[in-house]
Amino acid sequence: MDDAEALQLASGASPEQVRALLDEFGSLPQVLAASPAALRRFVRPGAAGRLALARDLARRLLRGPLRERPVLSSWSALTDYLRAGLAGRSRERFHVLYLDKKNRLIRDEIEGEGTVDHAPVYPREILRRALELDASALILAHNHPAGDPTPSSADVEMTRQVVEAARALRISVHDHVVVGGESVASFRALGLL
Repeated sequence: MDDAEALQLASGASPEQVRALLDEFGSLPQVLAASPAALRRFVRPGAAGRLALARDLARRLLRGPLRERPVLSSWSALTDYLRAGLAGRSRERFHVLYLDKKNRLIRDEIEGEGTVDHAPVYPREILRRALELDASALILAHNHPAGDPTPSSADVEMTRQVVEAARALRISVHDHVVVGGESVASFRALGLL
């Protein structure tokens, strides 16, 4: 089943409406990440609601395996999970994945949501929450709505501040992942962490 067939099945939209959605948003994940108001420009309200439900179900399905096994045992599971939550959004959103000693997900929390090119993030608040949750490690993640996952200088500086503060509290920062469309960038892989 290709993306168009999946969208048609999930939404009940006509093939022409599905093609218009894919032309406008670019891909299945971006259609699913679109707001209901944006979807209603192309499909009936009921179809837009079914697509929102499909997105929420997909997020829940992807989240399940991370709760049951270590996050770091599978890079592809982590990136699939992050793409599902962050790709295709029109505003930056910053998540922190709080992990226990065995790298199992304790909580995934939105730390900040902002504009098209900035989300406010406060290292102090991230570490305060890590202590509240008894987290042993963190994975930072955010999206770049423009689609380029290359970390900005502000991203690098904020990550450096979190890493330094976490080190003093003996909390590991495993990575900072930036999602840009279907691509991801890892601070660890880029040598920035």
